[in-house]
Amino acid sequence: MAIKKESAALRSKTEGKTTDYGAKDIFVLEGLDPVRKRPGMYIGSTGPDGLHHLVKEVVDNSIDEAMAGHATDIVVELLEENRVRVTDNGRGIPVERHAQTKKSALETVLTTLHAGGKFGGKTYKVSGGLHGVGVSVVNALSVYLKAEISRDGLLYRQEYVRGIPKSPVKSVGKSKHSGTVIEFEPDIEIFKSIVFDEKRIMSSLRKQAYLTAGTKITFNDLRNGSSNPYTLYFEGGMASYVKHLTRGMPSKLNTPFYVKREKDDTFVEVAFLYTEEFETYEEGFANNIITPEGGSHITGFRGALTRTLNDYAKKNNLLKNGDDALTGEDVREGLTAVISVRISEPQFEGQTKSKLGNPEVRPVVENIVAEALTDYLERNPQDGRAIIEKCLLASKARKAAKAARQTVLRKGALEGLSLPGKLADCSSRNPAESELYIVEGDSAGGSAKMARNRRFQAILPLRGKILNVERARLDKILSSNEVKALIIALGTAVADDFDSDRARYHRIIIMTDADVDGSHIRTLLLTLFYRYFKPLIDLGYIYIAQPPLYKIQTGKQFKYAYTDAQKEKILKELAQEKKQAGAPSIQRYKGLGEMNAEQLWATTMNPENRILLRVTVEDAKEADHIFDVLMGNEVLPRKKFIQTYAKSVKNLDI
Repeated sequence: MAIKKESAALRSKTEGKTTDYGAKDIFVLEGLDPVRKRPGMYIGSTGPDGLHHLVKEVVDNSIDEAMAGHATDIVVELLEENRVRVTDNGRGIPVERHAQTKKSALETVLTTLHAGGKFGGKTYKVSGGLHGVGVSVVNALSVYLKAEISRDGLLYRQEYVRGIPKSPVKSVGKSKHSGTVIEFEPDIEIFKSIVFDEKRIMSSLRKQAYLTAGTKITFNDLRNGSSNPYTLYFEGGMASYVKHLTRGMPSKLNTPFYVKREKDDTFVEVAFLYTEEFETYEEGFANNIITPEGGSHITGFRGALTRTLNDYAKKNNLLKNGDDALTGEDVREGLTAVISVRISEPQFEGQTKSKLGNPEVRPVVENIVAEALTDYLERNPQDGRAIIEKCLLASKARKAAKAARQTVLRKGALEGLSLPGKLADCSSRNPAESELYIVEGDSAGGSAKMARNRRFQAILPLRGKILNVERARLDKILSSNEVKALIIALGTAVADDFDSDRARYHRIIIMTDADVDGSHIRTLLLTLFYRYFKPLIDLGYIYIAQPPLYKIQTGKQFKYAYTDAQKEKILKELAQEKKQAGAPSIQRYKGLGEMNAEQLWATTMNPENRILLRVTVEDAKEADHIFDVLMGNEVLPRKKFIQTYAKSVKNLDI
């Protein structure tokens, strides 16, 4: 009855107002209008990720030609005026009249969503651009686009402005070659900023060169009037890529595992290596499209790896009495693997294609990898034994770590919110507004405790430098009192028990001294967060405080400078002031303890005017490599890193 009354009430409120919403309020977006109206639906965002996705979409078309065996050279150039040019020596996009659209095939491809040669027929057996919206989306989101096609001895050209052709396709001369050139300039009305990152583009192109063995990809940044072409060409394909990913790491194997086979119209290429590291790195591709969220091809690989290694260990009596079967976690410790599949009809999740969903791919990958890995282990018994020994060591460490985790969790549960004892917690129990400052030493901890706002700011002082987690397994890490205190304070637990939803603070701020020791402590903490609390980085919870470097005082007036450039600017301003009371005194802060509570609050902890750097990870593998270089066991890579960047060092203590 109550529901009926509510419905009647709603009818009475809307009676006589139906004319406010009619056919005139229904909008139909035609052509490329949907892309310009909702660009995020097609490229993910209008930030840097979306901007660079445009380059990827155009390059993917050229890669498709290479995978189909029709292109051998691809050139990507960054031009002046925020323009990008991609050239290939493939067959060239067709230009003849299209029977369905009554326009040229080129214009159809550039102006129609879901139009291309990848939806039927035998033009492309495999393709990364199967959604068919790639180049048309680039056209829609560009203030200018030019297409030049070389086919059948002629050169054709067509230009566009925001997806609208300036004129029909025209023949502008003869050509001795074949291929496609796409030049475009992203629309500043769509994107927040148009700044192309050459390192990011190079990283993507390098992967494509490894995945498309025998294809030459040249990158050239022609901005600022310079020219420095960089050519990528790899005959070794995936095996070479795995060696690249593990550069500087001691390998457990004499040769990488590598298999390349085709079964049931599914092409599978897999390579992996085991290193002395503890971390696992798996990278999956479907039709050369990276799948960061994995999918059926990754699942198939993992299943084959676990099953085959267990079978081999049992067959060769490498499992001792009392040893349990190796788990997936055990066999993947220290593993770096690349899994690539090519199929005719991939099913991706979303236009950004982050996960492969084809269920039929899993058994194909599993069977191919299991058969090849069994043969590899039989042919390389020394490598086989080394793999099993590493896996058994990982199994023992996993069990020890589980016991250590349970101890930490029990300790946290028993001692509750007052833990750890040295934690000066905040009164708020709302994680969204709560902050945890991690500071070095009792002196800085004392100043921070006095300076903080007790309602939402908590202080956790650390004694000295925490354990370098890059060189230790989890069981040893959890034996460190400083690390245990931090884990309990965070509330998230760790490893298998980790749960970011239980985080007690949504701002975790590393606040160390501006000297060498402070930088080292900050690096150790970042290593810990990256290795064991990476979801907190992904959520944007980890920050680095920016205390001032200088206090500049003239008379009773003083200002703070956070950088050397800011210091010079302040000194220049003071020099121009006629009423300046003598020469300014400059104090260089090297420790937080040098500031009293009022100064620390005003400069570093007050949300109204403090500066915080949010920690982000754009390229996980490159970050992983940097941590290995800086914090790992190998000395030579670290020595080379120091020699390379020595001249860039600032504020080095002497």
